[in-house]
Amino acid sequence: MTDTSVFEDKKAAYYTLGCKLNFAETSTIGRALLAQGIRSVRPQEEADICVINTCSVTELADKKCRTMIRKAAREHPGAFVIVTGCYAQLSPEEVADIEGVDLVIGAEKKLDLAEYLDLSSSKPSSASIIHSRTKEIRSFRLSSSSDERTRHFLKVQDGCDYHCTYCTIPKARGRSRSGSVSEIVAEAERIASVGGREIVLTGVNIGDFGRGRGEDFFDLIRALDQVEGIERFRIGSIEPNLLSEKIIEYCARSRRIAPHFHIPLQSGSDEVLRLMKRRYDTELFRSRVSLIQELLPQAFIGIDVIVGTRGEEAGYFEDCYRFLESIPFSQLHVFSYSEREGTAALTIDHVVSPQDKHRRSQRLMQLSEERLKAFYRSNLGRELTVIWEHGNYNGLMMGHSENYIRVAQPYDEEAIGTTTHLTPQHLDASGTFVL
Repeated sequence: MTDTSVFEDKKAAYYTLGCKLNFAETSTIGRALLAQGIRSVRPQEEADICVINTCSVTELADKKCRTMIRKAAREHPGAFVIVTGCYAQLSPEEVADIEGVDLVIGAEKKLDLAEYLDLSSSKPSSASIIHSRTKEIRSFRLSSSSDERTRHFLKVQDGCDYHCTYCTIPKARGRSRSGSVSEIVAEAERIASVGGREIVLTGVNIGDFGRGRGEDFFDLIRALDQVEGIERFRIGSIEPNLLSEKIIEYCARSRRIAPHFHIPLQSGSDEVLRLMKRRYDTELFRSRVSLIQELLPQAFIGIDVIVGTRGEEAGYFEDCYRFLESIPFSQLHVFSYSEREGTAALTIDHVVSPQDKHRRSQRLMQLSEERLKAFYRSNLGRELTVIWEHGNYNGLMMGHSENYIRVAQPYDEEAIGTTTHLTPQHLDASGTFVL
């Protein structure tokens, strides 16, 4: 165990890439280091420690991580540089070879980072690696963001037992595991006590919550719906086969569960879904979004789509496009397929060219833009409930409605964390309701 006295008056800089889950975990790391006497660096200060929490969902994500690591080392010369997260888990030796890196920590030990700091001696000549094999990643550690915003991210689940052919997440995050309903509720109550107004439930596969505990995700949202002090809970990305009719029906009558759904489709072609080894088909997906539209007609529905996966022939993409045109949604999150070492997708024939990936992405993003504008227009003249958030953007402050409509008004520090009922009448050029 490191002597904590060497941490006195030390400063840390934090860099996070990737998903909301990473942001929640970075905040937990920051709180742990603060308890040891290490505060966050202030503007224009040089840090003694840099913590980079990485992502590795695509080849581009790896590249961004390498850029961020070098940027952190350059901005804080002499700092002890620690890299953790999915990129560190999947490619520890590659990360250790990046100039400036002192310590690489795999997923299992991420939240115990303080135990491995050694600031009592000079920077090592080469990086150390603390790493566990994926099959040993079994523990669940509760995490939540704490960055002075009214919206908090709360980790309720980690890991994944699915084995989609394109994905490395099970290798990076381990098997599915979660906290208990009681401890998640307790953390939500703690967030409410420090001024949090909105909580986003995050995880790798949150619909799988409670596996092995005799609890499930439905039990969790019912319990959270009773937490006083939190205005609303948003459900993070949830697999369509785990977004049951019972959950949708409960959301429609709940007190605090927001009418906001983020559902990964990945492809609107049943042939491609089979190649991906997804656990649903387009018929099931259509039934879920149709029920949402029926029970919650003003709900925001965001959909993830991957274009250009191996096996996505031109006709299959057209099937995907036509399927998306035929269902209700508010926005698409479009990702270009990236080949990942060790995935089963590499054995699938038919490789899509970069040019075709780009063209397909552009078509879907155009469709998404049209739907998002239409969704915002459909909310003109409708009363919304907006929670105002931290942040001053050129004299404006931002807030979001229950169905994820972005609203701006002149900055007023006293309004942060308050709730306003309003009826927007016009959109600005950026697609934001401005009061």
